[in-house]
Amino acid sequence: MRAALKLTRRGALGAVGSLLTGALLDGCGGGSDASSALGFGLTSNPQPVPSGPQTPSTVSVSASVAGTIGAGFAGLSYEKNSMAVPRFAPNNADLIGLFSRLGPSLLRIGGNSVDETQWAPTGAGRTSGEVAPSDIDALAGFLQASGWKVLYGVNLATSTPAAAAAEVAYAVQSLGSTLYAIEIGNEPDLYGGHYFATWSLEDFEQLWGEFRAAIIQAAPTVQLTGPAAAGNIATWTVPFGQHVGSSEIILLTQHYYRGNGQSASSTVAELVSPDPTLIADLATLRAGAAAIGVPFRMTETNSFYNGGADGVSDSYASSLWVIDDLFNIALGGGTGANFHGGGDGSGYTPIADNDGAVVEARPEYYGLVLFTLAGQGTLLQTTVAAAGLNVTAYTVRLSNGGLSIVVVNKDAVQNLTLRIDTGQTVNTAALLVLDGPALSATTGVSIQGAQLAPTGAFAPAAAYTPTAAAGVISCYVPAASAALIQIT
Repeated sequence: MRAALKLTRRGALGAVGSLLTGALLDGCGGGSDASSALGFGLTSNPQPVPSGPQTPSTVSVSASVAGTIGAGFAGLSYEKNSMAVPRFAPNNADLIGLFSRLGPSLLRIGGNSVDETQWAPTGAGRTSGEVAPSDIDALAGFLQASGWKVLYGVNLATSTPAAAAAEVAYAVQSLGSTLYAIEIGNEPDLYGGHYFATWSLEDFEQLWGEFRAAIIQAAPTVQLTGPAAAGNIATWTVPFGQHVGSSEIILLTQHYYRGNGQSASSTVAELVSPDPTLIADLATLRAGAAAIGVPFRMTETNSFYNGGADGVSDSYASSLWVIDDLFNIALGGGTGANFHGGGDGSGYTPIADNDGAVVEARPEYYGLVLFTLAGQGTLLQTTVAAAGLNVTAYTVRLSNGGLSIVVVNKDAVQNLTLRIDTGQTVNTAALLVLDGPALSATTGVSIQGAQLAPTGAFAPAAAYTPTAAAGVISCYVPAASAALIQIT
């Protein structure tokens, strides 16, 4: 969104698989589902009382359906030039481990560099500014090892229909079932004055149609998405979808950042505050996609564009922000989001790496893990009363009838003494806490006292067992933390 400035830092930096919680928890003491990892069937482990002031609060869960969290909801996005370094390779065990911790899900390859990357059918591979067959083969091996699929972007602005078609034909052959769909270009609503002196939606539709025709001729069964716009939902994204219709795209795609990372207003306080612009954009996308007859997804998103805000996008606050962001997208009708990243800069990236070698899981990644631990299912209407504090709550009804309740307390001082009215009988309950030293901290984030290794290894302490009576759970949510309470 407003991505004309989104160039330098990002350059440095339902065929989708199922978000199976069992796969997520493999290797962290869990079994085949979330309940085993959260401590069901284990001995009592009372939650300690947090120090500091307490605010009595309530969460109420209703039976009314508010949305859905489906397969592959929490995904990742990387620049096309990532393929010029040994990042997506079948022997990159650490990155595969961190992807697997979230997956299976959807990787999107695109970004600004997609329109600067040329197809090199006889290229040596791992060469800046081009993609060769060996690069796609390496990506295929990475995807097979991690269990992910890919939304694969091709150059629209500085390439030709013939070159794009040849690249897609090879991608179809190499990627096989790991190829979800093709994206043509990136943020075309910003091409004017950059790639083209004069540029309009009609110009884009014409050019996109020429590329599509060549691609379909070379690879008749491949699926397409679009338009991957930076903003301009009502004047670009939805009209494009109406022009091409559900016969030409399977997914309406949009990008979203809540602000400019270089702005003085891009602070920790801003990041954890409500985002009414996102809610309004989701409403426009939902109505537009429904009229077109396709789902929609935020295929590139993160906190602040321009690579993020230093000390903010990489802070513990991003752990809490990303949980709210994902649930808001689900409540707004989206089918998921791909969080942009890559590199080891001080801005946004869920996973920090140095040319593919994993450095660490950043705070934002911890929020993605907690969201994924909550599982997939039906969102139920959930209300919270917390004396006006910055607190949100969400409920997922799982396929086994259990509930995952997530409470995000963004107040830096007040702990919550929480009463949760689940609206159903509670047989067992378990609670995990995501916390950090301070909202502004860039290290020290943990889930149930455990940090994630660069390999994806994760060994949380035993889950707390909150008290439950007559369908009501009593527990604490410490200041500046998120709690996942899972019940059967």
